[in-house]
Amino acid sequence: MASQNKCYHDEPMSFFYNNSNQTKDDWNSTQLILVQVVGSLFCCFILVSNAMVIAAIITNKRFHYPFYYLLANLAASDFLAGIAYVYLMFNTGTVSRKLTVRGYFIRQGLLDTSLSASLANLLVIALERYISVMNWKVHSNLTKRRVTMLIVLVWAISIFMGTVPSLGWNCICNLQDCSQLAPIFSRSYLIFWSVSNLVLFLVMVSIYLRIYTYVKRKTAVLSPHTSGSINRKRTPIKLIKTVMTVLGAFVICWTPGLVVLLLDGLHCQQCEVMLFKRWLLLLAVLNSVMNPVIYSYKDDEMWTTFKNLLRCVGNGTRRQRSSRANARPLSSAQETGTTPQTSEEKETTKDSDAQEMLKA
Repeated sequence: MASQNKCYHDEPMSFFYNNSNQTKDDWNSTQLILVQVVGSLFCCFILVSNAMVIAAIITNKRFHYPFYYLLANLAASDFLAGIAYVYLMFNTGTVSRKLTVRGYFIRQGLLDTSLSASLANLLVIALERYISVMNWKVHSNLTKRRVTMLIVLVWAISIFMGTVPSLGWNCICNLQDCSQLAPIFSRSYLIFWSVSNLVLFLVMVSIYLRIYTYVKRKTAVLSPHTSGSINRKRTPIKLIKTVMTVLGAFVICWTPGLVVLLLDGLHCQQCEVMLFKRWLLLLAVLNSVMNPVIYSYKDDEMWTTFKNLLRCVGNGTRRQRSSRANARPLSSAQETGTTPQTSEEKETTKDSDAQEMLKA
């Protein structure tokens, strides 16, 4: 009873790891360096590629539609995920045991916020696609103001979900309720987190199945009567396939982790959830790596915009080098149009001057 009433806010994370029986899960130095090097390469790709997605949508006027604005917001959530993974990599292993409770909340809060943002963005995109497809339009009639409000709402909900444990839903004052995977998170919170996300997965999958069946049925009805004009309506189908691929990758990469979190929340002692911890994190990283690849592979216009951006960056770098070369100060000899003489040329000049003096 005393442990349930006493709070341990000032204890280091090693205290909570020991309470959760995590005493043999430390990385050795070789493994840690390898994970940090490989992870840093993945995170650099995540940051650069998602920044290019956002830049492509901003610079290309063909992308100035609600769907692409929401896609840019999804790329922003993946960008945040890249930052969260960098912070996690350099605060794991033995370092994680030295973290304060606040530092651990920050580490996990970044991950939870990025996951919530990705999930909320996919849900909003699913609803936007549903509205547009049911009206048989390429893009919905959402105004920029409404899209902006949706984006703000997505981030407000995501930040709130990422800060819920630090606001009080934790086990700092009730050590018996602590989970294994997240030593200061309550098992009840893990159950809520995993079940709510899995339910949202099912909702989004059902929405896209409804959209897909509607499009197939509509296309089958219209194709005998509009053989040529139906090709103009393939754009919404391509957009749906792009989002379905993104959603499928998201579900595949995150469902195993959510199931393991649920088992941990249910206090399944025979499940050995700690064995899957690192592999599930690798799957989460791969999901953020895959999304920009899916965008460029499924959307030819996006890939063309990527190449134009890279070409502009290359041209800008060459211009900067040439401008620096032109801006170098000239020597006095260069200003007068003459070149400075070498030591051999100076000696030759002195010899010729001496010979002329002797002749005189």
